[in-house]
Amino acid sequence: MPQAALGLLLMFVYSGSSLGAQLPHFKPPDIPGSRPFPWDQMRLPKTVFPVHYMLTMHPNLTTLNFKGIVCIQLDIREDTTAIVLHAKQLKTFNVKLRTPEGVRDLQVLENPYHQQLALVSDEVLTKGKDYEVELEFSAELSDSYHGFYRSSYRTSSGEVRMLASTQFEATFARTAFPCFDEPAFKANFTISVIREPRHIAISNMPKTKTLALPGDVLEDRFGTTVKMSTYLVAFIVSDFQSVSKYTLQGVKISVYAVPEKVNQTGFALDVAVRLLDFYDNYFNIAYPLPKQDLAAIPDFQSGAMENWGLTTYREGALLYDPDQSSVSDKVHITKIIAHELAHQWFGNLVTMEWWSDLWLNEGFAKFMEFISLDIAYPELQTDDMFLMKCFHAMEVDSLASSHPISTPVENPTEIQEMFDDVSYDKRCFLVLKGACILNMIQVFLTPEAFEVGIIRYLKRYSYRNTVNSHLWESLTDICNGDDLQEALPKQKEFCSKRDLESGKSYNDNLNVKTIMDTWTLQQGFPLVSVEVKNRGVWLTQERYLKSGDAAYTERLVWWIPLTYKTSVSNTTQHHLMKSEADILRLPDEVEWLKFNVDMSGYYIVHYANKGWRTIIKLLQDNHTALSGKDRASLIHDVFRLASIGKVDLATALDLSTYLSKETDIMAVSQGLGELLPIYKLIEKRGITQLEISMKRYILDLFKGLISQQKWDDSGSVSERMLRSYLLLFACVRNFTPCVTKAQQLFNMWKDSDGDMSLPVDVIMAVYVVGAQTSEGWDFLLEKYRRSLQTSVKTHIKAALTFTPLRDKLKWMLEQSLLGEVMETHDLPGVIFYVSRNPIGHKLAWDFIRANWQTLIEKFELGSSSIAHMVTGVTSHYSTSAMLESVQNFFGSLTEETGSEMRCIQQAYDTIQDNINWANNNFSKLQSWLSKQHHVRNKPKPTNPHLHVDL
Repeated sequence: MPQAALGLLLMFVYSGSSLGAQLPHFKPPDIPGSRPFPWDQMRLPKTVFPVHYMLTMHPNLTTLNFKGIVCIQLDIREDTTAIVLHAKQLKTFNVKLRTPEGVRDLQVLENPYHQQLALVSDEVLTKGKDYEVELEFSAELSDSYHGFYRSSYRTSSGEVRMLASTQFEATFARTAFPCFDEPAFKANFTISVIREPRHIAISNMPKTKTLALPGDVLEDRFGTTVKMSTYLVAFIVSDFQSVSKYTLQGVKISVYAVPEKVNQTGFALDVAVRLLDFYDNYFNIAYPLPKQDLAAIPDFQSGAMENWGLTTYREGALLYDPDQSSVSDKVHITKIIAHELAHQWFGNLVTMEWWSDLWLNEGFAKFMEFISLDIAYPELQTDDMFLMKCFHAMEVDSLASSHPISTPVENPTEIQEMFDDVSYDKRCFLVLKGACILNMIQVFLTPEAFEVGIIRYLKRYSYRNTVNSHLWESLTDICNGDDLQEALPKQKEFCSKRDLESGKSYNDNLNVKTIMDTWTLQQGFPLVSVEVKNRGVWLTQERYLKSGDAAYTERLVWWIPLTYKTSVSNTTQHHLMKSEADILRLPDEVEWLKFNVDMSGYYIVHYANKGWRTIIKLLQDNHTALSGKDRASLIHDVFRLASIGKVDLATALDLSTYLSKETDIMAVSQGLGELLPIYKLIEKRGITQLEISMKRYILDLFKGLISQQKWDDSGSVSERMLRSYLLLFACVRNFTPCVTKAQQLFNMWKDSDGDMSLPVDVIMAVYVVGAQTSEGWDFLLEKYRRSLQTSVKTHIKAALTFTPLRDKLKWMLEQSLLGEVMETHDLPGVIFYVSRNPIGHKLAWDFIRANWQTLIEKFELGSSSIAHMVTGVTSHYSTSAMLESVQNFFGSLTEETGSEMRCIQQAYDTIQDNINWANNNFSKLQSWLSKQHHVRNKPKPTNPHLHVDL
């Protein structure tokens, strides 16, 4: 037993429970002679609700444990003799019931499987009567990244400093204090934190007073919160410092960081002030708290967390240095702050009833991320990036193992897997699909109507919990609802305008729920096939499903809000497709048409008969006739169709040839995003000649655009991001002009001992080239150790994983697990990047297998970090031997060690899909590349300064 745990056992004399970390996979039997546990469900009974928590927490950052006391005011809704609530890994004692008649003891029973306590009374607790329950408790500060956990950082002088922070979403408040740990059990919280004078404490609300206590400790008392769910409670004890400003409405915004990094908080502070003002105005609902803190936690698993009044972030998601951070860093930080502040309304003010509708929280926050930045920060051009998010969601949603975004979940591991993102920019299927279908319905309803509907939703359900149908009802009949007489100014203005324009109220006959249930309650997404015959357009729909899923037979039908443009009209047309087959009549015959304008809908399109040939000719002759988003969506769709045999691979590759003329960041990124994974499959197969041919083709397509890139920080945001992307790609693929320039800059930077200022847009390309030698890699590592700039450390760490030196990669994996040189919370990312390295992909897989038990203890079963490691490392495997290795390992696990996690089945599906694709297409690819090479190598003028180093 650890010494700290032994000390805790000796410290307290208690009666009650000691809930262990390892949960059995069955409900424990009742002990003979004891009272049976009075509740047998995973979800809490609805007989008792909390009204108000008085919570005092006392963490000890020397012994790394904590103790506390909570007094919960109760609302008894049915007569009962038992109060059932949550606790996990807590030692509870001195449990009392306070009644108008006095104080009495309660018997404590436990159910570790359900992480529940039952506080049993000898007398009936009467409905409507006033009761309070008081519990004292203690535990160790968690060494994972959930619950009330210990964190640390190292100063520039090498001193290690401790802090304690919280991460309670989804089911970890119960590991910090006994509580009703479900989102529907909202209550007010009055929190106090006891600390040493050398630390500060912050929580959801402002501090109201500080008291000196015996033992040279202080007690900070905080104001009472608004009514909220337990997963939003937060408190931090640290030595952080802060900077502050006020919004136009007088809300105090503060950004906290470790003392040596507080000079990197200015950008985040300005962003938070501007965005909170934006949301106040957009939602027409004032932010209800007097302050909003943003805290950069040195050791933090998630990207950020929306705790009400105290949002927490990774340092890389909050800290920005104008001289060292890239434009991508700026966009990333701004988006994450926008996301977490949107949650203060969507998720905090209005909360899903249960985790099965988590997408109501996360999808809305992701959607508002782009809406807010498009208006408040148009120069960041983030609207272009939304398209990629939908493509990411579709990758998971196309697997047979996908699930509806509104899906039943019960136990904590299932709930945690609802957060199945692949990294914090939330490439999370559930989050992204939710945002994408919200964008689709916004386009269908019009942005003005959608805004009125969501304000109506927030007003109706403030401080309450909701399900899917509440949102759809709020978006339906927004000009005919019962609340029109008390409508907001925006609602009255919109409805009056619609009446004048159309002669009738908007949405008269439209039931949004009917449409959207097909998108939230069904898994997958539709493939719409389009065939043009004269002026008629024949439409059919089916589920898009990746190859290898022949056993799937269910027929699904979506109500699809289609959009399209044609060669004779640039106006976007709309059509609601409600059945498996449909017909459109065009006013005129057209040369071409493009469905899913700007990829505003969550579906892909197949242009049947000669449709794709027409599209390919258009792109080759006049690609700017379509928007950059439309071109990117065509690239995406044709490669998806080729992967299931709906079109031949040659058709997709033929379309890609136009990319030699492309300059738009969305289309270029999507082109590379389709071609590089094919190259990576070949690379891991070790098919040398095919690998060389594919690499040559990709570089030939983009070398003209690469050669146009300047090695500086000039241009718009999209131009700068494209530059960073292209130069990194070119250097990694050994494009000689790029490697030569990057090596020259690295040598100059190294000769200056890192003092020379490099253009931040090209810094990753320079670092990656430098990391190719042992001397360069060691120099970068030393700069990593010394730097206090979060963005610099992030870029160097990523670059180090590109080295061809196997021993260096192995050292990185081991050190990231230890956490002494490299932070352990970054380990999932390190594993992912090492697995992308052809030298490191087997290292990464072997590392996961050898350290699995440690990984699931540190990062928690079902967490996004575990999913990231599992799916990230295996996503490019494409042989039966690789699949067998993965199946053998995960098949040897038990339920307690993760055998039932959804990400494992997703990994199997992806590998099988890769196997099928490789078996069906490698020979076709070689044939097409040979023909293409012959065409491209006809005699023509050459540029001696451009060549490919193969």
